[in-house]
Amino acid sequence: MHKTHILPGGLTLVYQQMPARSVSVGLWVKSGSIYEAPLESGVSHYIEHMLFKGTEKRSALQISEEMDFVGGQLNAYTCRDCTCFHTKTLGENLELSLDILSDMYKSSVFDPKELEQERRVIIEEINMYEDSPEDVAHELLALKMWADSPYGWSISGTEASVNGITREVMLSYFRRRYTPENTVLAVAGCFDEAELISLAQKYFGSTAAGNNAAELIPPTVHTGVFTRKKDIEQTHICMGWGGYPLGDERNVSLTLMNEILGGGMSSRLFQEVREKAGLCYSVYSFSSAYPKAGSFGIYTALSPENGKNALELINKVIEEFKLEGPTEYELNKTKSQLRCSCLLSSESTSAVMSRLGRGQLLRGKIKTDEELIAEIEAVTRESVQGVARDVLGRPCATAIVSPYN
Repeated sequence: MHKTHILPGGLTLVYQQMPARSVSVGLWVKSGSIYEAPLESGVSHYIEHMLFKGTEKRSALQISEEMDFVGGQLNAYTCRDCTCFHTKTLGENLELSLDILSDMYKSSVFDPKELEQERRVIIEEINMYEDSPEDVAHELLALKMWADSPYGWSISGTEASVNGITREVMLSYFRRRYTPENTVLAVAGCFDEAELISLAQKYFGSTAAGNNAAELIPPTVHTGVFTRKKDIEQTHICMGWGGYPLGDERNVSLTLMNEILGGGMSSRLFQEVREKAGLCYSVYSFSSAYPKAGSFGIYTALSPENGKNALELINKVIEEFKLEGPTEYELNKTKSQLRCSCLLSSESTSAVMSRLGRGQLLRGKIKTDEELIAEIEAVTRESVQGVARDVLGRPCATAIVSPYN
């Protein structure tokens, strides 16, 4: 069972002891692309990089070497709604994790020379994604479906926006977002509870309060067909509908719908479009839920001459699902899959840490395994069909990346 503790200064510590040799620590910050202004696009991701580039007492090399010396893992990632810096070590190295993470969080120097070098690294990262037409299709869908909103902007920003981020812009954003009220320290695994609280207070208890940012504005969903020509072999298609925001109870039924329609090799889309019709190699569905907004989508990649037939078949599968809903077998199979996934993830210190951190940061609530499974078991054929009719009955946005206009 997890516990929470408010540290001096207001930062939240959430933790769960587990029968393991490892301990996973995550520093979760409410910093992501949905919080950015137009001239800041990509700054959350840029800051994630810069926190590894040196502090007042450690160089970038020392940060890496100290964690490597104990065989630990240190990494980070930025999403639309949060940034997470995380470690995984043996339980005996818990203090080192807290020391390094607090040093990066509180004492990073944002060296101008490192900032310029990392700018080039990030632009190379952006160019790397440009070489993946699947990523380009997903980015195009988000940009057009949530036009004029930070919900649709690339997490990494664009080459132009990254080139426009000065040290002053970065530090201004950093001071707004990297505050105790926007931060959660999540710990899961092998540790002594009293020692953890003492160490958390030592390294994170003196964090000064900051100026929180403005409230998020729910985005408007735009529809239509949006195309981009690219010198590639296949056509990549992303279809998107507005979904439900984080915390909406209907997301549980939407999760089951997603699994049944396109979540795996036994899903309807995979079986109908790939296995039976042979129209593509890759086809799947996906769903996302953020504060104030959500989405559901379908992706496929295929030869350009198969595009029309594939879209007709995908729409046929959708209409049949809206009309009939899932079968009892599909519902029970998917419940079993999700229940198994939930229980298996509870054995991983990293997975538990992520559930604790993300749940506390974005919802202010962490569901237990029992609560999650109970929600899954409560889903009915009628609730899944209701969500399908609601979401898939909305106007659709379609992004197409193709070798042809």
